[in-house]
Amino acid sequence: MLELRNLKKSYKEPDGGELPILDVPKWTVDAGEQVVVIGPSGCGKTTLLHIVAGILRPSSGHVLIDGWDTPLLNESERDQFRARRIGYVFQTFNLLQGFSALENVMLGMAFAGKGTDRHRAIDLLKRVGLGHRLHHKPGQMSVGEQQRVSVARALANKPKLVLADEPTANVDVGNQQLVIDMLRNSCREEGVALVIVTHAPQVSSQFDRVDRLTDINLVAKAKVAANANEGL
Repeated sequence: MLELRNLKKSYKEPDGGELPILDVPKWTVDAGEQVVVIGPSGCGKTTLLHIVAGILRPSSGHVLIDGWDTPLLNESERDQFRARRIGYVFQTFNLLQGFSALENVMLGMAFAGKGTDRHRAIDLLKRVGLGHRLHHKPGQMSVGEQQRVSVARALANKPKLVLADEPTANVDVGNQQLVIDMLRNSCREEGVALVIVTHAPQVSSQFDRVDRLTDINLVAKAKVAANANEGL
């Protein structure tokens, strides 16, 4: 349901040169599959997720999701596509501070243009253990609780794909496993494909499929080889 083909991303440098970030010849994720992508800081993990989500456009190549080549869509179309088919768990949560947990989840539904389903929003929050926090605003919740709200929001519109960027990075140790279990179980129950990027071995060790970005991204692979040669 997700396929990257000849995907490249680079940025312009001040001197006019190109700074390559991603060069992925091919990478696929099947419907309902759960995948962890690991790699050190700076190897392009967040950039990869942002391109899959349509937040960034690739310099070239194809991002096929559920049959749609998303880079061919304009910005407005990509926003609608993401709202309808992709759930995103941000590392920094991105919750609206003036709204309650329930309102944050329902706003996620509203952005998709499908209307809101209060019963589903409540059910999702109960599923992540926040039935008692429905009307609390982010500032009234712990960091772990805010991350759980973001998980519920990511699943609000019954997406085909959930992307999670270092979902345990800002969560205290006691709640890290809870967040991972909720993500995995909820996606499994909903039949949703899940892609998590992380550098945490305690997270990646729980998954059957673990892909190293230094293997699938030729830019990162070249950097690793260059660093190894410098160490000789």
